Amino acid sequence: MWWIRLKALIIKELLAILRDPRGRLILVGPPILQLLVFSYAATLEVKNVDIVLLNQDSGAWSQELVNRIAGAPTFRSIERVGSSEALRARIDAQQAIAAVHIGPTFSRDIAAGRAADLQIILDGRRSNAAQIVAGYLNQIVNQLSADISAGRRGAGQTVIVVPRNWFNPNLIFQWFMVPNLVAAIALLIGLVVTALSIARERELGTFDQLMVSPLRTHEILIGKVIPPMIIGTFHMTIYILAAVFVFGVPLRGSLLMLYGSSIFYLLSVVGVGLFISALSMTQQQAILGAFLFMVPAMLLSGFATPIENMPDWLQPITYASPLRYFLVIVRGVFLKDLPLDEAVNNTLPLALIAFLTLAAAAWLFRRRME
Repeated sequence: MWWIRLKALIIKELLAILRDPRGRLILVGPPILQLLVFSYAATLEVKNVDIVLLNQDSGAWSQELVNRIAGAPTFRSIERVGSSEALRARIDAQQAIAAVHIGPTFSRDIAAGRAADLQIILDGRRSNAAQIVAGYLNQIVNQLSADISAGRRGAGQTVIVVPRNWFNPNLIFQWFMVPNLVAAIALLIGLVVTALSIARERELGTFDQLMVSPLRTHEILIGKVIPPMIIGTFHMTIYILAAVFVFGVPLRGSLLMLYGSSIFYLLSVVGVGLFISALSMTQQQAILGAFLFMVPAMLLSGFATPIENMPDWLQPITYASPLRYFLVIVRGVFLKDLPLDEAVNNTLPLALIAFLTLAAAAWLFRRRME
C-alpha cells in the first residue's frame, strides 16, 4: 500500500541524514552555535562602556555631573585626562567610544542662571553604539538640568515622566532575540536538510534507483518533505524549551497556535529547499543555493532591523520571505498572547508561499525525471 512505501521512504531519509557525519554536524553544530552567539553576543544593547572625561571645572555642579555618569550602570570606567589632545588620542585609538568635555565655566554658568555648555564627543565609526551612548549621556544631563530647574522653581512645579515598556518591562534583550531564533533555526535546518536531499541522491548515485522504485512521483516528494519538517519541529521544540526554562522568556500565548502555524511555515521553507535541491547537481551547489536564499530572507524579514526602516522600493520584496510572517507569530505568542485573527492573517501568506514553492519544486522535479 502507498502508506507503507511512504513510511519506508521517510525512514530511509531520516537514516540517511542521521548516519551521515556531515548531516549530523549540520543538525547539531549550527543550532547550538546560533543559540550561544545570538543570545549572548549578538546584542544591540550597549553595556560596559569606557568613556574619557576632560573636566576643566572644579565647581560643585561639574562634580555632580561626573558622579551621576560614574554611577550609571552602563559605564564601566571613566578615564580622566588633562588636555584636549589626550582626549582626542583616546578616541582615535578606539580606547573609548565617547568623551565628555566640561568647560571651565560650567558650574559658574549654572549658578548664574545662564546656559552651561557641555561637549560630548563620539566615535562615529561605531555609529549605532555611539548613538545609544549619546542617548544615555543626554538622559543624565537632562535629568541634572531638570533637578536644577526644579530646585529653583520649587518641587511642586516639577513634571516627572515615568516610562512604561509593554510586553518587556525590563527591556531584556534575550526576550527579543531568543523567540526570533525559534523561527530562524527552523529556516536554517529545514532549508539545508531539504536542499541536500535530492542533491545527495544524485551525488551518491541512488537517484536512479529511487526513480525505478515502486514509489510514485508525488510519494517521493512527500517522503522528501516530511523528514525535514520532523527535524525542524524538533529543533523548534528545543529552542522553545530553552527560551522558557533557560532564558526565562514568558510564554503568554497559545502553544498549539504556534505549532499549527509552524506547519505552514515549515512547508514553505521545505518547498524552497526542494526547489534548490532539484536545481542542484551536487551537495556543494545545494548548500550554496540554500545560503543564497537564507541570508536575504533573514535580512528582509525584520529579524534584526525593522522593515519600516528599509527603502520603499525594497519593502515589497520582504513579502516573499516566509520568516517575515512567522516572526510576527512567534514574538506575539511569546510576549503578548497573540490573538487568533492576527495569527491567521500571518499564516495565510505562509500557506500561499508553501503552495507556490512546493508546486514549483514538483514541476522542476518532474522535468528532471523526463
